[in-house]
Amino acid sequence: MTLDIILILGLTLSAVILFATEKLPVDLTAMIIMGAMLLSGIITAEDAIGGFSNPATVTVGAMFVLSAGLFKTGAVNVVGNLLARVGKISFWLVLVVMMLVVGTLSAFINNTAAVAIFLPVSLAIARDCKVGSGRLLMPLSFASMFGGVCTLVGTSTNILVSSIAERHGLAPIGMFEPTQLGLIFFAVGAAYMLLLGVRMIPDRASGEERGQVFGSGEYQTEIVLEPEARSVGTVLTQSPLLKDLVIRGIDVFRDGKRLDEPADTLLLQTGDHLKVRCDLENFRKLKERRGIALRQQGGAAKSEEAVLVEAVVAPGSTLDGRSLQQARFRSRYGLQALAIRHRNNVRHENLEDIRLKAGDVLLFEVEQHHLDQLREDRTFVLVSQVELPVFRRSRMLTAVAIVTGVVAAAASGFIPIVAGAIVGCILLVMTRCITLDEAYRSINWQVIFLLAGVLTLGTGLEKTGAARLLGGLMVETLGSLGPMALVSGIYLATSILTELMSNNATAALLAPIAIAAAESQGIDSRPLLMAITFAASASFMTPVGYQTNTLIYGPGQFRYADFLKVGTPLNILFWILATIFIPRFWPF
Repeated sequence: MTLDIILILGLTLSAVILFATEKLPVDLTAMIIMGAMLLSGIITAEDAIGGFSNPATVTVGAMFVLSAGLFKTGAVNVVGNLLARVGKISFWLVLVVMMLVVGTLSAFINNTAAVAIFLPVSLAIARDCKVGSGRLLMPLSFASMFGGVCTLVGTSTNILVSSIAERHGLAPIGMFEPTQLGLIFFAVGAAYMLLLGVRMIPDRASGEERGQVFGSGEYQTEIVLEPEARSVGTVLTQSPLLKDLVIRGIDVFRDGKRLDEPADTLLLQTGDHLKVRCDLENFRKLKERRGIALRQQGGAAKSEEAVLVEAVVAPGSTLDGRSLQQARFRSRYGLQALAIRHRNNVRHENLEDIRLKAGDVLLFEVEQHHLDQLREDRTFVLVSQVELPVFRRSRMLTAVAIVTGVVAAAASGFIPIVAGAIVGCILLVMTRCITLDEAYRSINWQVIFLLAGVLTLGTGLEKTGAARLLGGLMVETLGSLGPMALVSGIYLATSILTELMSNNATAALLAPIAIAAAESQGIDSRPLLMAITFAASASFMTPVGYQTNTLIYGPGQFRYADFLKVGTPLNILFWILATIFIPRFWPF
């Protein structure tokens, strides 16, 4: 074992820990590891920047633009509107149709984009059907993953593994090469969710307690009692505030200090600062009460054109992992958060100082004419009923034709997928299906930098011989049990790592090791690479293993244990299916 191998293994271990704990943003972690390898001489400058020009990185960026083109022209929203109509007939019927529709769309557009589009629709359907929103949102997220494994462009992970294979002189993954096994995963996964999974999801906040959008969850907000407030001069337990509204928690502060007096003797005074917890409906009532000032509004005049907007913090956005103050939310958007739903735990810090995570929900008031600007921002996914985007419907067929042409060209082998995707993006802009600014904004730059960084980590593992060493250890451990055991072991290792850290990082880390293991064993590496491809794109056990799970976490009022309970049997089921079918579809 050379010094370079020891160093690259240390960096790899550090990367895994940082990816899993998310102490730093994942893209920053990837860049730090790249910089460390560059400074140590493990990789050259050309290797370091090679990740940005890698076909996988360019293709994934282009697919973000193609997905945005379909959205901006309303092509996907038409399907969402039809789904909403089905929801008025039957919950179980809409569940089946939704999984089929979202799964099919996710095979050709970005999974996260598909879930973001159907999120508000699903919330409205859940309200109309009087069921907990989680019973639609978890199947929504899982179905996007079922569909994503069916084609090469279904997820960025598929494209990444294909690129790594091509770099090693192997044939790239075909557009519909994963489809056979993908359809089996889709059918089994959908059947599991319909027969067992949905029934295992807690039906939280059903019936009368559900708010008008998805406000059945608790918000925390801060208010100040003004002189005309009816509660001034009354003890807390007898105050009109508690008698007229359903408030589930209240803390009283005076002169910056929390009052610990018993609630039945605590006399409320003008200027008292109260931190309260309530659902959205009671928040609306609280906001309109005379003598109650929302502390976050700073006394600003109310606008008759303003509407309350609920927005989910998007994965990888500028708010993910930062507080409102750190992200300069107020100066950047001209808005102030009125309330925050932070996971399922109510926090008692000032709202501006709460460290937000993807899936948290913000409630703020915004002028009608600012809604369009807010919709364009990738920081949020707006889920309020009032947010209905304006589409370029006259160019809908053009966008569909362009994306269909890209997929068909790549499937036929007429041109490489990266070339087709680039040409498709150019055509979308030239036909005005999407503007150039919208194209730039549609790209998730965190994913691009993450891909570029982890690709260089794979290069470092190969150049130092560490990949060959780890592949040899894997063969020594499982090789004696046969190639099928090797496939099973690779799938399981990928599945577990994906639950802890980025699926792309997992694939980039394990793919070179799998190729080295196959060479050491003298077998075809294709089955091992397909095991990585499927396992890295099927993450059901945690809300952080895949971006779509993170996106639904807040609106669905999920707990971590919900994903473990529903997702663990599904992960095991897919592991068994992969062990059986991968060697059949991709012989050794």
